[in-house]
Amino acid sequence: MPRKTTDDKGYNLIRPPEGVPIKAWTKGVPLEEEARKQLLNAAALPIVYKWIAAMPDVHWGIGATVGSVIPTRNAIIPAAVGVDIGCGMMAVRTDIAASQMPDDLKTLRAAIERAVPHGRTHRGGPGDRGAFHDVPAHHLPVWQAMESGYRRIIERHPKLNRGSHVTHLGTLGTGNHFIEVCLDEMDMVWFMLHSGSRGVGNRIGTYFIELAKEDMRRHLANLPDADLAYLTEGTEHFNDYVHAVGWAQGYARANRELMMENLIAVLRRTGTLPPFSAEIEAINCHHNYVEREEHYGAEVFVTRKGAVRARRGDMGIIPGSMGARSYIVRGLGNPESFMSCSHGAGRAMSRNEARRRFTVEDHAKATAGVECRKDADVIDETPAAYKSIDAVMAAQRDLVEVVHTLRQIICVKG
Repeated sequence: MPRKTTDDKGYNLIRPPEGVPIKAWTKGVPLEEEARKQLLNAAALPIVYKWIAAMPDVHWGIGATVGSVIPTRNAIIPAAVGVDIGCGMMAVRTDIAASQMPDDLKTLRAAIERAVPHGRTHRGGPGDRGAFHDVPAHHLPVWQAMESGYRRIIERHPKLNRGSHVTHLGTLGTGNHFIEVCLDEMDMVWFMLHSGSRGVGNRIGTYFIELAKEDMRRHLANLPDADLAYLTEGTEHFNDYVHAVGWAQGYARANRELMMENLIAVLRRTGTLPPFSAEIEAINCHHNYVEREEHYGAEVFVTRKGAVRARRGDMGIIPGSMGARSYIVRGLGNPESFMSCSHGAGRAMSRNEARRRFTVEDHAKATAGVECRKDADVIDETPAAYKSIDAVMAAQRDLVEVVHTLRQIICVKG
């Protein structure tokens, strides 16, 4: 059995019977048994460097644990990066005061929903309301700048050339992706959104997860979980993956930038807000990605699956759930977390469990005061399905400092 020890550090230290230790910033936050087992599985891999860092929002995920930071030497685990490659957050602070907001926020929510395609219909096929039918003209130069990188991917892996790419650029997606209008502690308005690399990133992630399994077919029996199959540096598929995952991360960042641009533009046109500036403070950060970094004198690949880079001075975003506070934070550069922090509150239960446990009335009560959907299709995103953001923030006081505290007044869900 793995041993758990505590000391004056900010984390709990888990010592597996084999493999590297796990440093878990979970003091005061529940660590589900399924997530703990996944962390132990990853810790047993021979490619992991020094230890795994588990963030306070850690919970079970496909392949690797959401809320984990996995440093590896000479290899990358595609399933640890996941299929929502480059998923992350963007926020901008405006000079709009709360007193300048209209009493009826439904008009603003409706304008956002018209400007940014969201959700998914027709199984993502023709007519999908979550994609652009006619790509906006100002999106085309953004796509053209990244098209050659995409062509390089599909020339080597033609099976990836299917589904949406440019028509998803500047769209929200489904699940826990959202757009919010928030107020900070000074009652100033912020715009915030959460999305990633959409369908094209999902295809890249899924495809290379399977390629890694094929490449390791003879060794899968020795892996604690087949989804932890990895690509070794210097191999053909490794080099292709590094290019493809980097491209998808760039797509995700551009996706958020275009959504924010379109959001700001449509809110300016509503006629219900005063002229405003939205460039006072802007943050755009990934929380599902892999990067080559140096830690403890060695160059390693750091995979953050549901974690934000938090070097000293780095600005980040840690959103709560619908109806809960969110935080703009500044990194403290803690080397033991590989300079990382949590990416949100973290799920406390599965989506199916949330649907079984809560009613529409529960959700409406939990989101009182927020202009948002209050129907059966969003119950899996209700605040009670997530961990306490207050407990999560308390557990990572040595990773980040709070710069702004936000509360939602409008929330658009995919």
